[in-house]
Amino acid sequence: MYRKDCSVIEIREIDPSASFMTQLQEVDSGPVTVINTFIFPEGEYEAFLDVWQKDSFVMMASPGFISAQLHRGLGDSRTVTNVATWESAAQLGAALASDEFQELLALYPEGTVVYPALERKVAIPGVCEA
Repeated sequence: MYRKDCSVIEIREIDPSASFMTQLQEVDSGPVTVINTFIFPEGEYEAFLDVWQKDSFVMMASPGFISAQLHRGLGDSRTVTNVATWESAAQLGAALASDEFQELLALYPEGTVVYPALERKVAIPGVCEA
């Protein structure tokens, strides 16, 4: 899992009533989407991308990984959002807990902040499918 004690990357909750760590422990959840918004320090975009690519290769090799897509905010935005799909919350949790992933956390530029959340598709008739 993400380490709360990591001094380089700060993890913040989007919804304190449903922490990311709690969401990862959901049993038999079926497919989940992790929406992970990062705020990188000014001038550190390239360094951020370098580490994100390395940690993506770790995730892609992990059981349960389905897909990932990175989005960057427009203009001078220092936000980058990763949208990744996994077969289950448990498999994502196992990948985050791996030694290889944990070692990469320390490589992110100091001052990087991350807002992770697990989501599921919602079906809205005439608009979108679950």
